Amino acid sequence: MHDLILVHPPSVLDFRARRQFRGPIAEVIPSSDQFDMFAVGLTSIAAYVATNGYRVRIVNVGRRMVAEPTYDPVGHLERLRSKVFGISLHWLPHAQGALAIARLLKRLHPDSLVLLGGLSATYYHEELIRDPVVDFVLRGDSTEEPSRQLLSALRRGAPLGDVENLTWKGRGGSPVVNPLSWSPSDIDAVELPAYRYMLRAAALHGHLADLLPYDGWWQEPLTVLINARGCVLECATCGGSASAYRRLCGRTSPAYRSADRLLSDLRTIRSFSRSPVFMVHDPRMGGESRAARFFDGLARERMPNELVLELFWPADEAFFRRLSGAVDRWSLQLTLDSHDEALRARNGKFGCTNEEIEATIGRAFEAGCRNIDVFLTIGVPGQTLESALAGAGFCERLLARFGSERRLRVFAAPIAPFLDPGSRAFEDAALGYRPLARTVADHERALLEPDWASSLTYHSDAMTRDEIVEATYGLTERINDLNLRFGLSSQATHDAVASGIAAARAAVTSAETGPRGTAWMFAKDEMNWPGAAGIRPTPRLAWILLTGLVDELRLAVDRALGRYDRRVAVSPAVAPSAAPSSGFVRSEAPAASTRRPAR
Repeated sequence: MHDLILVHPPSVLDFRARRQFRGPIAEVIPSSDQFDMFAVGLTSIAAYVATNGYRVRIVNVGRRMVAEPTYDPVGHLERLRSKVFGISLHWLPHAQGALAIARLLKRLHPDSLVLLGGLSATYYHEELIRDPVVDFVLRGDSTEEPSRQLLSALRRGAPLGDVENLTWKGRGGSPVVNPLSWSPSDIDAVELPAYRYMLRAAALHGHLADLLPYDGWWQEPLTVLINARGCVLECATCGGSASAYRRLCGRTSPAYRSADRLLSDLRTIRSFSRSPVFMVHDPRMGGESRAARFFDGLARERMPNELVLELFWPADEAFFRRLSGAVDRWSLQLTLDSHDEALRARNGKFGCTNEEIEATIGRAFEAGCRNIDVFLTIGVPGQTLESALAGAGFCERLLARFGSERRLRVFAAPIAPFLDPGSRAFEDAALGYRPLARTVADHERALLEPDWASSLTYHSDAMTRDEIVEATYGLTERINDLNLRFGLSSQATHDAVASGIAAARAAVTSAETGPRGTAWMFAKDEMNWPGAAGIRPTPRLAWILLTGLVDELRLAVDRALGRYDRRVAVSPAVAPSAAPSSGFVRSEAPAASTRRPAR
């Protein structure tokens, strides 16, 4: 019997039985259109509660359904035993799958408790707690410690009103909203991502198929460094923007990970992988001195992996000199969103001239950058069909100037299928968006539509849904032609992509199912950076596994003696915050628990 099993759902639970054309909604992420890659927070939650004595497991149902045609999710979930099942609802495209699995688990295990968490669950916590199958919602971006508090309260029969960030059912099923009081100002207290936990769990307990982050990870293990939780930018369409984090998590500034912790994370990654490492957020976020500390430490590490960085604004020669002096191999990703300077300024990212962007690209290549991927987005505020298609001219200019060595690539993808709840686009009508879905139930229904055009839950004053679809295909066709012209793809690849786009157009206008897979629009999935494949055994990996065995034995003894919660994080927290409630009871002091103790 586990104390907590964390379940990652597919986007749609019965997708295998449905005739759906999901289109380009997952074209520029490493997972499939079922979004089978789980949020890294699942690993940090699992590692943290396990360190405190609780039996925990991760089950990636989404990945197994995508990768294993004979996998039976109902039979698998029925065989599991846990006091609490935690379901990830971080990204809203999991709305149908998450709630379908919640209903399934309640039917299979009526005595178990169902917990939801993630940013989307945080936004919709009041709607979710009204669902009869949902017992708890944990709110915020750092629910490792609240998860431990919940498990501890259930184990001891303690009042649930003491559990920070918890939305729960009180007497008679009435919803209770505890204060959003756990919002640490840094993220050094947890392992994030918890690669050591995953390696140890796979080696000591098996269940490798359940643990893999997404299909193909074992062959090409994309690894990440989490620079921060929260952001300094106000990108209009992003549910992770500064205002969205303020609204959802009570954050007035990001919670950063220190340079020392980032370097420790890199050492763990080096113990099992030589594949590229992707750093989430611009390293300059938090200040130039913070970035300098990281790069100085990185130079001492002599890291063999390639480092892939995001840039959020232009960079000068000094930045690239420091970067190239810190790591031998590095590449960049630039999500410009639009070639139009006015649209970029309105959106809130790269609010600079195109000349400054080109100068940054030129400086990067001169400093030794291996590859640069540039991304344009269809559906940014104020963008028309004509403006979106005009992005091809900007792509042509970039490739004409920088494409001779085939180190620069351009991509385009729509904002799909949903606007992020909590984003300025979702909340502020002045930006010109017209959301067609406001509730979780609305988004559940949208996910069951037969094609991605019908699943789009918004249009804008500048573009209809049909125009968003046409802009996506039209710009992609032009980029495909540019790739052939500048030698970035072969004739065969060009023709295959062109055929895929033609089939996709036909699928949107008919009842036919379009092309499946994640790379029918481009010759290369943007996250598949070339690198050494597979998991590599090293002495450090052996040490991680050995110490994991010792820790596991210690925890088993502690559990036998009834000793839990011995490694509780203590972290400075920002001022607590909570969104207004609609008639919900707010718990401001310890409340009597109506929950039974965990068995």
